[in-house]
Amino acid sequence: VQLQACGGGLVQAGGSLRLSCLASGFTLEDYAIGWFRQAPGKEREGVSFISASGQGIVYEDSVKGRFTISKDNAKNTVYLQMNSLKPEDTGVYYCVAKGSGLLPTLYDYDFWGQGTQVTVSS
Repeated sequence: VQLQACGGGLVQAGGSLRLSCLASGFTLEDYAIGWFRQAPGKEREGVSFISASGQGIVYEDSVKGRFTISKDNAKNTVYLQMNSLKPEDTGVYYCVAKGSGLLPTLYDYDFWGQGTQVTVSS
């Protein structure tokens, strides 16, 4: 059972990346997914969340209008499309799963995946 995030990289400010979170060993359809990030020297923070049904979506204020979260149950994958990237978006991005109809938090989750590095140059 694992979550694997990928799709990070180095991009110039204003560019785009699409992160993918692939689940193996369990069905993402039954889980809410959150994307968290950790910038150098800062605490981890939630970026975006999508409910198990895909109907409930939340964005952190600084990414509203730039990031889009989506869920493809057929591929057991959640995506985070990141547009108009800024240097302050730099960090390691993690995807996290939570069942039981709740959104994951830093301290309440079922599965925490390995991160993918996003670096935005100015």
